[in-house]
Amino acid sequence: MSAPSFDVPGQAYHPALRVLHWLTALFVFVAFPVGFVIDYVKDESKTAFYLVHESFGFLVLWVMLTRVVVRWIWPPPPNAEINPSLHLVATLVHGALYAALILQPVFGFLATNAFGFPFSLFGVLPIPSPIGKDPALARYLMGAHIFIGYSILVLFCLHIGGVLYHQVIRRDAIVQRML
Repeated sequence: MSAPSFDVPGQAYHPALRVLHWLTALFVFVAFPVGFVIDYVKDESKTAFYLVHESFGFLVLWVMLTRVVVRWIWPPPPNAEINPSLHLVATLVHGALYAALILQPVFGFLATNAFGFPFSLFGVLPIPSPIGKDPALARYLMGAHIFIGYSILVLFCLHIGGVLYHQVIRRDAIVQRML
């Protein structure tokens, strides 16, 4: 078995895109598991879990919105070596991840508002509620929030599958462009 070839095809992503990618990953890796276990946490600790989950989710929203702008300014570098079908799949997965990572915190924030709970970023910065208390609407918003959360999990698995495909099977330098 030969050593992998890591000749970078094309250039790396712009440094701002790389930083925003890894910030997004970090914030999601905090928000997702905390949100997943909230229902299993004892009542006296739930508020702290909600605060962490909602605050990191809110950060995901703003980092993702920043990523959209930065990606528009500095688009991903071209890669002529990738199969057009794989490029299409990667584009669809990335597009869906972008959309889901923007919509997820929006639905969560609106659901929190509709349940009648105020939101304060890390308990320090109050964020005004755009909607009033509406428990019926809150259930729909929370349902969308949960559905998108599981969709993000599926998209993340596809994304990691692509990373592994390029790193282990193709042994190309696609992954290094984001490092």
